[in-house]
Amino acid sequence: MSPVDKAAAASETLRGGPRRRRVRAPGGGRGVPLPLLVPALIGVAFLTVPLVALLVRAPWRGMPEQLTGAAVWQALQLSLVCATAATAVSLVLGVPLAWLLARVEFPGRGLVRALVTLPLVLPPVVGGVALLMALGRNGVVGKWLDAWFGITLPFTTAGVVVAEAFVAMPFLVISVEGTLRAADPRYEEAATTLGASRFTAFRRVTLPLIAPGVAAGAVLAWARALGEFGATITFAGNFPGRTQTMPLAVYLALQSDPEAAIALSLVLLAVSVTVLAGLRDRWMAAG
Repeated sequence: MSPVDKAAAASETLRGGPRRRRVRAPGGGRGVPLPLLVPALIGVAFLTVPLVALLVRAPWRGMPEQLTGAAVWQALQLSLVCATAATAVSLVLGVPLAWLLARVEFPGRGLVRALVTLPLVLPPVVGGVALLMALGRNGVVGKWLDAWFGITLPFTTAGVVVAEAFVAMPFLVISVEGTLRAADPRYEEAATTLGASRFTAFRRVTLPLIAPGVAAGAVLAWARALGEFGATITFAGNFPGRTQTMPLAVYLALQSDPEAAIALSLVLLAVSVTVLAGLRDRWMAAG
């Protein structure tokens, strides 16, 4: 052994022996614990097996016939129109509401935020009952709408839009508020110091900055409105051609024609997958 090797060996002995080479496993150098891996795999199966079963049991040969019926297209058209109208209502009311929650300090802001997000966790049927109590013909507000303007919302197409907007708007408000909090408010302040009003600063400066968040929130609200069932059937009923949307048509078809129910469910599944694919880039960028 050369003097250099002897010196290196002595140095390693003093440090506690030769260093062992560490091999890092994927995920930060730690393996996956079995008590976490097993429930995770069960969770994946729990969420994906029903969707796979839907695809397996789908009547693929009779799918064109199932989807070309007049009732199906009527329900699909009504769903698309009502979901788009509900999204428009959510944009008109939700974007200013999100700006208020994100930019303005006022007493009770936390309570207002809690009330705005309450439809996210409220059972949709309860939401429909609440809408009936508020906007029904004998409701707190509905009786005045009927007496003064002759407007009746329950069991009408407009009632479908109201029910869908009620459950979908919180998704847009949360998305836009988060985007506003991430945006730098100094741009708005600079615009106001240059003579722009608060509304002009919002319209010309803030809104272009938060446009991706607004678009993502609008897509989420639209998808939620398209799939709404409980509040719609409670507040607007299930009348073909007037209030029967796709989820209601699925429920009705399941009782008499399960294959038609599966075909309609696949349409809604395809829409949901499209929405998730459209928002994937935004989520990945946020991550």
